[in-house]
Amino acid sequence: MPMSSRCLLAASVSVFALVPGGVLAQSAAPTLVPDIVVTATRSPQAISRAGSAISVISGEEIAKESPKSITDVLRRVPGLSVNEAGGPGGTTSVRIRGAEARHTLVLIDGIRVNDPSAGAGEFDFANLEAVDIERIEVLRGPQSALYGSDALGGVINIITRKGRSPRASLSLEGGSYGTKAGRAAVSGSSGPVNYAFSATGFDSAGFSRYGYRIGRIERLYAWPLEADSAERLGASGRVGIALSPDAELEFGGYTSYNGAQYDAAFGAAPDTPSQSQQRLFEGHTRLTVNAFDGILRNSFLISGSRTNRHYRDVSYFGSPLVTNWSNSGYEGDRISAEYQGDLKLGTFGLLTFGAKFERERFLTSARDVLPFTSPWRETNDASRDTRSIYALHQISLFENLHLSFGGRLDAVEKEGSFGTWRATAAYEVPNSRTTLRASIGTGAKAPSLFQLYDPLYGTPGLEPERSIGADIGIDQRLLDDRLILSATFFANRFRDLIDFSFSPGDCPPGNLYGCYLNVARARTSGVELSAEADIVPSLLRIKAVYTHTDAFDLATHLRLARRPQDEGRLGLIITPMAGLSIEPSVVFVGRRFSTTGEREELAPYARLDVYADYKIDETFSMYVRAENLTDARYQDIYNYGTAGRSFYAGLRATW
Repeated sequence: MPMSSRCLLAASVSVFALVPGGVLAQSAAPTLVPDIVVTATRSPQAISRAGSAISVISGEEIAKESPKSITDVLRRVPGLSVNEAGGPGGTTSVRIRGAEARHTLVLIDGIRVNDPSAGAGEFDFANLEAVDIERIEVLRGPQSALYGSDALGGVINIITRKGRSPRASLSLEGGSYGTKAGRAAVSGSSGPVNYAFSATGFDSAGFSRYGYRIGRIERLYAWPLEADSAERLGASGRVGIALSPDAELEFGGYTSYNGAQYDAAFGAAPDTPSQSQQRLFEGHTRLTVNAFDGILRNSFLISGSRTNRHYRDVSYFGSPLVTNWSNSGYEGDRISAEYQGDLKLGTFGLLTFGAKFERERFLTSARDVLPFTSPWRETNDASRDTRSIYALHQISLFENLHLSFGGRLDAVEKEGSFGTWRATAAYEVPNSRTTLRASIGTGAKAPSLFQLYDPLYGTPGLEPERSIGADIGIDQRLLDDRLILSATFFANRFRDLIDFSFSPGDCPPGNLYGCYLNVARARTSGVELSAEADIVPSLLRIKAVYTHTDAFDLATHLRLARRPQDEGRLGLIITPMAGLSIEPSVVFVGRRFSTTGEREELAPYARLDVYADYKIDETFSMYVRAENLTDARYQDIYNYGTAGRSFYAGLRATW
């Protein structure tokens, strides 16, 4: 299913019923209809009426991506930058419109899964597994008025499949670097009950995260660099029960395991046998009730998530080399309860309102193994509560002007409260297939528990990070939807950003090793372009995205780290015969710096991938995938390697 930054030309589109921050798919239509999105307004809305910049990635596109790096599918979305630390299983971050990785709010079926135990509360996309995902909605720009803390850059909502007609699928694949992967899914419905379950697994011998295919590093070693393996497992499930024509109860959950070897990448010998294990759990219960003949929809949500991370960190220092080995553990918990109401006001539009309670807790522990052994010791144990209320009013004037106005108040325990707001407008120009849109809003992110309460580096009393951002765009459909164009111009300002100072003189008494401070300011601006063209119907289609981003530290006037000035993707879909699809694509990433202060410059690169799929019959299909066909040498992060030319093949069955 083709994707653009604003519109999808869909052969099959699901129509969604509202849940808080997620969706309940109701039916599928085989004809071209307006795409329905939920993340932009927390309620079902045609994408052409959303004043916000939102992109949708279909489940079909996700299924074609390599299970070793599912985040590559996000490179199809304008405005997003992906950084992976040395191949599959390595720490993976996603930035939206030049904001920090911690400013990307990640939802799974509407449930917030950012890690409370992470240094800045960010989400590690290495924990995202290729379960049976129905679609991913990416909402760009500050969204705190809708979703609260963490949404300064935008929101990524991963929506798993909901059971409808009976369906089962199984796929197996293998390939380069000793890679083996498998996926299985089953979904359906029986009477008032619908269900969907899926599982996936991936294993790879990998390559050295430090220095692989980086000549200046490999020449320093008289022996081959040690390969760093990766293993991932994932599962998801949703069960819905129609209690009555006006009430539905849903139970759902997601879990993943990511075990990966990694290199310390510092010290006298950076190629080390370090190892990490990460586990993510998410579970939720939703009750959706229609009242007053459907005028008021009530949604009640109880959810919880947990992230467990364990590290065996090995490094070498001194001459002769001395082995330093330490173990550490991080546990982050989040529980929440939320109510959302959607009140139909007739000609006066739709009023969405709600309240949420959330409790976060993190616990860390550590022990030394070499050169001296110590018992496990607790290094952090802190928690906090957040209470929130929000409201959003949507109204359409003259049938083709669609407006929304919203605000939110978050009260954070011991840290005060902050308010945010947002306004959008979309104008569908009559008889032209043109949509003009604009949005403006503010964002805020509460300091992480680590930044506040870590005994060595924490600074109680930190203020929330804040931003204001705006965008304006145009979407155009031409030639009976054979050509779809989109352009968006955006600008953001950030203040009170939390940065780390190594100078004890800048810190409160007692912070002898440095501290966190509200000292940084930044601005980002740029343009997002996308195009889809049906060049030869049923034979050749082109999809392209491009983003230009200027991201600067306002104190130093230097570019922010890991923000390419230019990046994009060009893909073709070629169907030379019935059942055969060939999809070459080129990803290009421009000049950028790996470290602050415009240090460790990374060269531009282009990577050529090809995916081909042949449908044997109604049940079976086979596919091959070639990645980095030109064997381009590049780095996402300075000194971290990336895969060379590699090939994979698989068999898929669907019935």
